[in-house]
Amino acid sequence: MKPFILTNFKHYPSAILKNAETLILAHIEAKEKTNGNIAVAVSNLDIQILCEKYAEKIDIFAQHCDNASFGSSTGKILPEMLKKMGATGVILNHSENRFSDEKILFETIEKAKESGLKVVCCAETAEEGKKFAENSSADFIAVEPPELIGGDISISTAEPELITKSVDLIGEGKVLVGAGVKNGKDVQIAIEKGAMGVLLASGVTKSETPIDVLIDLVS
Repeated sequence: MKPFILTNFKHYPSAILKNAETLILAHIEAKEKTNGNIAVAVSNLDIQILCEKYAEKIDIFAQHCDNASFGSSTGKILPEMLKKMGATGVILNHSENRFSDEKILFETIEKAKESGLKVVCCAETAEEGKKFAENSSADFIAVEPPELIGGDISISTAEPELITKSVDLIGEGKVLVGAGVKNGKDVQIAIEKGAMGVLLASGVTKSETPIDVLIDLVS
């Protein structure tokens, strides 16, 4: 399997509304040029229109969903609706939107899986990732030290041993790493340490030349 590169658009001004379309087109162009395994996680407010236009060209993830179904679920984000819109998967438990109750997290993961979505479940430590992997059917566990998220120092540079530890505890074929990932060297170290790929955001979303960054990441 090719290294998996998932860009979280978050809600940066450069990655929402009309700018989200510009950025997703950059990802599609980079994917076509490199034949890389590239996907995006877009704002849930943008996901329907982006899926209608581009779901056949690139995998599109939601940034969150709830353990809820059609009916009396005011304000909830339904995994079944995300799937019907064309979403491939969902990120759950990101450090910026953590579940307060692990039982609800695990139930939401299973609901998303039942709806046909792939699940990337975020963890702050290798030990937490191990617990999430053992108690859920999440496709990937993304280990992201919160103190490095959005910073200039990557997990690959600051804590490469955490990548190895995460793979040892969680298992091969399940680990993504993130926080501060910016370039191809960061990805290379992550893969050499056993990770399946990376989850990143600002390194791409804040770049003036996201295509160049993506090509470097895939390289």
